[in-house]
Amino acid sequence: MEPAAEAPRPLAVTVGEPSGIGADITLMAFAARDRHSLPRFAILADPGMLAARAERLRLDVELRPVSSIREPVPDYALAVLPLVNAHSEAPGTIDPANAAGTIEAIDRATRLVLAGDAGAIITNPIDKKALYDAGFRHPGHTEYLADLCGSLTGEPVQPVMLLTGPELSCVPVTIHVPLADVPGLLTTDLILSTARIVAADLRSRFGLSAPRLAISGLNPHAGERGAIGREDEEVIRPAVEILRAEGMDVVGPLPGDTMFHAEARRRYDVALCMYHDQALIPAKTLAFDETVNVTLGLPIIRTSPDHGTAADLAGQGTARPDSFIAALRLAARMAEIGRTAPAAGAQTS
Repeated sequence: MEPAAEAPRPLAVTVGEPSGIGADITLMAFAARDRHSLPRFAILADPGMLAARAERLRLDVELRPVSSIREPVPDYALAVLPLVNAHSEAPGTIDPANAAGTIEAIDRATRLVLAGDAGAIITNPIDKKALYDAGFRHPGHTEYLADLCGSLTGEPVQPVMLLTGPELSCVPVTIHVPLADVPGLLTTDLILSTARIVAADLRSRFGLSAPRLAISGLNPHAGERGAIGREDEEVIRPAVEILRAEGMDVVGPLPGDTMFHAEARRRYDVALCMYHDQALIPAKTLAFDETVNVTLGLPIIRTSPDHGTAADLAGQGTARPDSFIAALRLAARMAEIGRTAPAAGAQTS
């Protein structure tokens, strides 16, 4: 008799910025769980803050504080791993005193996944200004998770941001940097390492045996063979040629204004773009409420709703949980694929 298959591990959800909609969309999604068939998850949050937000939203959600993410709870109750650092419940009002709890949730969730107690982490949006005021010094959520994973595992980590939705998946090679800095930061080596991480994680966590990558140009019309800037010929094209020599299915550099229409998107699995807005504008235009932010290159699975804290909507019941639900489902699917696929994060040489 074959041994029984191990049940999927629960997912760890971080509450994010308490003045924003992270608590709202988590509670709203759980309240509608029968319609959406959600995977099992626990949220790292202040139970008092969650209870107050649920009451404000008039949601009938039973909160069940637990001491372990593996602790069984009834299907009708939302498991809550209480924070040591309390959060105040004041929708739309930033309080730097909340920063410690926000970071605590991320730290503890990351450790749970690394320890094998949770299958993945789903992070609700944070307010970077609120964290900066409390001493936070990372450019963003993605970079903080990379540093945290690196310090906990002792292995260097290059985070890669993937925006994936029903119609488009794309990656910005440079992320949270001023546009004026992009040409100086963009190197052939950076494009190579990013593409290799993307291809490896598409195989190990998305189940694609032969990923197809489309690499954009930087300048208008991909530089027109050097007539409009030299970066496309001197930085991007050499990377494309090296990746092809390694056996990868890669095309580029492609003009950014012609690679996102429907027919073009059918020719690749992921588009690698040279800067933040080149990737995020088409992704959010095509599917704002369904696109998910995934961090590739980490030793853990991390997904997140692809929107901000939306503090102006917090506590009103008007926020949409669609992207959060999509992030939950994608994290569960990636965790399931990762149980049988090659080790995540492996890179081709």
